[in-house]
Amino acid sequence: MFNLLMSGGGWAANRDTFGASRVLEHTADTVTAQFCPGGNLDLDAVTRIPALFASETRYDGGQDPARVGRLLRVSRQGRADYQLEYMFDPHIPAIPNSTLEDLARDLGIGQFEFSRTHWAIKEADLFEVLYRSQLVARPQPRVFRIGDGAVDASLIAVMMPFAAEFNAVYGALQKAAADTGMHCKRADDIWSNDHIIQDIVDLVSEASVVICDLTGRNANVFYEMGMAHTLGKDVIIVTQSAQDVPFDVQGIRYIKYLANGEGLGRLAADVAGRLTTLRQRR
Repeated sequence: MFNLLMSGGGWAANRDTFGASRVLEHTADTVTAQFCPGGNLDLDAVTRIPALFASETRYDGGQDPARVGRLLRVSRQGRADYQLEYMFDPHIPAIPNSTLEDLARDLGIGQFEFSRTHWAIKEADLFEVLYRSQLVARPQPRVFRIGDGAVDASLIAVMMPFAAEFNAVYGALQKAAADTGMHCKRADDIWSNDHIIQDIVDLVSEASVVICDLTGRNANVFYEMGMAHTLGKDVIIVTQSAQDVPFDVQGIRYIKYLANGEGLGRLAADVAGRLTTLRQRR
């Protein structure tokens, strides 16, 4: 998800105000319920997702280019405005509206939104779209290498604890994949490198979707989920307990399931539904 902040007058360097009456326009009802419970904007939650600071396209075709960044602090200023403190990412170049309009469908932005000052929250993965469009270079870590091979559109990487009690869960996920014309792999299905972390990185890089089971708060799975998010992958989070979802990712929707026959059947159906949505979006 990301904040889309569209302004009619451009953006100041690091601080500006925004009219409260335009907040969460053109935002899905489910997202509005998540970020504005009880009609009150969750000021902390909006700072935990990236932001795209854009300007309306003028009638003469000109506009200030958009910048990618983050909201650092949001506070209510009277009843009419929000005070925003933010930073632009210096490593991501400015993006002209003509490019954003080309990416509008992938980002979930309607064409009419380029002519209306408003603050929306979109469900798309902003960085995944920017990576795929080669507008942002992928970071190069030091602990492992990120390959530049092609993504397999039919491959799902599954990250879960290596324990016998998860075998039936993996079977349900394999069924969901098969039902949507895809297939799953776990890190224990491959051995291509001397270090398992490199096998995991290669698997995540090659996959089009990553499923992370957070059940039991397994530290390895958390690490792998962060890796998948950083690489701009579509991530589906599943868990047997909401208590196992850490605070920093509670703003991301997840699938809760029961580890019995009926629950695993429901898990397979829910994951298949999400996979179908993701494939239709591409």
